[in-house]
Amino acid sequence: MLSVDNINLFYGAAQALRSVSLKAEIGRVTCVLGRNGVGKSSLLRAIVGQQPIASGAISWQGENINGLVPYQRARRGIGFVPQGREIFPLLTVRENLMTGFATQGRATRFIDDEIFSLFPVLSEMMGRRGGDLSGGQQQQLAIGRALVMQPRLLVLDEPTEGIQPSIIKDIGRVIALLRGRGEMAILLVEQYFEFARELAQRIAVMERGEIVLAGTLAELDEQDVRRRLSV
Repeated sequence: MLSVDNINLFYGAAQALRSVSLKAEIGRVTCVLGRNGVGKSSLLRAIVGQQPIASGAISWQGENINGLVPYQRARRGIGFVPQGREIFPLLTVRENLMTGFATQGRATRFIDDEIFSLFPVLSEMMGRRGGDLSGGQQQQLAIGRALVMQPRLLVLDEPTEGIQPSIIKDIGRVIALLRGRGEMAILLVEQYFEFARELAQRIAVMERGEIVLAGTLAELDEQDVRRRLSV
């Protein structure tokens, strides 16, 4: 289980996260919702080690990981799909997927055929450069690259941003399938309530660097959630 306890994060004098606490359990999807600029991506960067926290604790599988750098967290099974995908545009699809080997031992450095069953388009474009793919295909590649790492915690930052509806459905289907296997925790940041409602067991809503609502779908008032997401 991922446990985020009372963390604070600053960019210089500006405070981005204020006493944020969150849990993500194996076999469940936890979704963090909120408008742009409320601290959602900062929370994920803190969890994967890209941004140091000022106070509080982040634990994964019972281990405090505050002092671990990103590659050390990745080796402990934390896979990250960043906002904007951040694939390597000049590398081929195959080479992009192989970058997921960096955290693996030699015996596990292979691309599981299941990744191509989840995202068939990738098998058709193995020799194409990442930069030649559409936005939706790049997002599938970014998720596939994270899955090559065989994560136990999959962290996704707005995977539906700028993606056509058909690809959004495919990504939702893959997340639901991974959740159903009960082998990993999935932490998802989103702006769109409908996508979260279909997938998440727990939802947290952020405003101004704080979590202002949290609970299961049954515990939350849908209209209140929607109101806090509207521009």
